[in-house]
Amino acid sequence: MALTRRPKRGIPAGLWIRCPSCKAMLFRKEVEERLHVCPECDWHFYMSARDRIRSLLDPDSFEEWFADLRSCDPIGFVDRMPYPERLQKEQQKTGLTEAAVVGRGYIRGRPVVIGVTDFGFMAGSMGSVVGEKLTRTVEEATRLRLPLILVSGSGGGARMQEGILSLMQMAKVSAALARYDQANGLYISVLTNPTMGGAAASFATLGDIILAEPKALIGFAGQRTIWATVRLELPEGFQTSEFLLRHGFIDRVVHRKDLRTELARLIDYCGK
Repeated sequence: MALTRRPKRGIPAGLWIRCPSCKAMLFRKEVEERLHVCPECDWHFYMSARDRIRSLLDPDSFEEWFADLRSCDPIGFVDRMPYPERLQKEQQKTGLTEAAVVGRGYIRGRPVVIGVTDFGFMAGSMGSVVGEKLTRTVEEATRLRLPLILVSGSGGGARMQEGILSLMQMAKVSAALARYDQANGLYISVLTNPTMGGAAASFATLGDIILAEPKALIGFAGQRTIWATVRLELPEGFQTSEFLLRHGFIDRVVHRKDLRTELARLIDYCGK
């Protein structure tokens, strides 16, 4: 009697992930339950914009704004593929229409206006729609006289596929924040890994209070770029949130699990 060969049963893909900091193999579900934080060394993994909103705001309190805005192709940009095709692929991959999600919600019962940029969508780069969403969000916070929280997960700076129209978003968002400041609004900026390029050079570093997650990469140009252009050796870890805290660039480093409570406390302390 011939024996029937059974196919080998392996481990389903995606159950385990490796921590880039301590190199431990981790059960993905456990990491997700810990707000995407390594249980061995507290490394903060990438977290999508929608997951961040769920972790910060009260359940079912988020009202999304400006979700219908879409990028166009102002300069007919083509690299490995046409820009509209790249946008479509990013939308399918992330489930987002653009690299920013904005709206209104509540943090422990306190009304806030919130915007989050997502590194997963073209490295969180600032295209014209991202800039427009953030600008309108700041203007709504000004009109409603509510505290403003912007969470930056942008590592791509200005989006080259949109040329100067992308670059000008830095100034546009900054100008809206200046008007918000003149109206005595409270702006809390939360820097995550990474916050680089145009985001770091504009809205991300303009907060009345600047918080950062542990070991986040924060700066304008990366270390390799600086070495390639000016041949300057910089101190080890000079673009981490801990280094910037020691040098007075940010106000506090806050673990992800404590961020919601800290934001509520700051809003109460500032009387907004």
